[in-house]
Amino acid sequence: MDFGLSEEQRQLKESARAFLSGECPTTFVRKVMATDDGYPGELYDQMAKLGWAGLIVPEKFGGAGLGMLDMAMILEEGGYAALPGPFLFSSVLAASALKLGGSDALNSKWLTALAEGKAIGTVAIVESAGSIDARDISAIATRGDAGWHLEGTKMFVPYANVADFIVVAGKHDSDIFLFVVDTKSPGVTIRTLKNLDLTRRVSSVELKDAPAERLGGGADLFTKLIDVAAVAVAADSLGGTERALEMAVDYSKVREQFGKPIGSFQALKHAAAEIVADVEPARAMLWYAAYAQDTDAADASRTASMAKARLCDIYSRGTDRAVLMHGGIGFTWEHDMHLWFKRARFNESYFGSPAFYRERVAVLGEY
Repeated sequence: MDFGLSEEQRQLKESARAFLSGECPTTFVRKVMATDDGYPGELYDQMAKLGWAGLIVPEKFGGAGLGMLDMAMILEEGGYAALPGPFLFSSVLAASALKLGGSDALNSKWLTALAEGKAIGTVAIVESAGSIDARDISAIATRGDAGWHLEGTKMFVPYANVADFIVVAGKHDSDIFLFVVDTKSPGVTIRTLKNLDLTRRVSSVELKDAPAERLGGGADLFTKLIDVAAVAVAADSLGGTERALEMAVDYSKVREQFGKPIGSFQALKHAAAEIVADVEPARAMLWYAAYAQDTDAADASRTASMAKARLCDIYSRGTDRAVLMHGGIGFTWEHDMHLWFKRARFNESYFGSPAFYRERVAVLGEY
């Protein structure tokens, strides 16, 4: 099978690289990190005009109607640039949940606004138990009553502080469902939490008899959202690893020791080569995992899990090596390398660790 990107997808990737290189350099990322909410509104207005906010939103709700493979191109470049803000959580995860499980009335309200750049969404899955395993319903304490009011507390919710709506995982009658909660509704309390990665902001969300609208699909939709999140975080991780490698190689060409560039030393050559050897096979894995989501392939969950486990491992390991290739300066706040080092740690844990996804691959392989 001859599998690769289409000409349109390559152009999308190239245009995203060009746009973010001009509008989101590391100096801009640092300015956003220094703000209270971590949300670059003007940049996101420009992204909405480019159609990114509604890239996977169906055309009937004002979006482009494209798929995860197309979105993976944007996410990869967002990872390359350390794009701050809620794009992955709003235009990918929240949009996917609504697209797959929302009613026309609900989607007309939220998906249309999201595609136009007039609304921000996010997803709230994790609780104090920490598990997102659909087989372990005891890990979800948030409950929805028959009138669809939610009671519970969600942890580490990305950008709940600026979101207009939240897709919340809860249970009712021992089944898992996804609900949509307006952040302005009574009974919703949002508290910002400290986070290692300042290019992402997280909050706790306390729900006390908060009104909600239930999405269709139940546990199947919850599982599908895990798949989409796995592919999305893997794409961001691929771009981040590429940037870390590029920065390390560039530095090794100009930094001299013993009268010669440190890149001429065999140890550093090996470190860079090991990152490349990790990245290149994983790129094809990611593309297929995204394609499998678009085609609803039989192995969609398995390949998504493989991509998340592999690329998050590669991202963490690659940024470790890149920091070491920079020497002492790589550990300092003043050097930009720490932006990707910390982002790798967020990606590694968000929506499940590599260990969780390796176990998921093993379980899926039993069927």
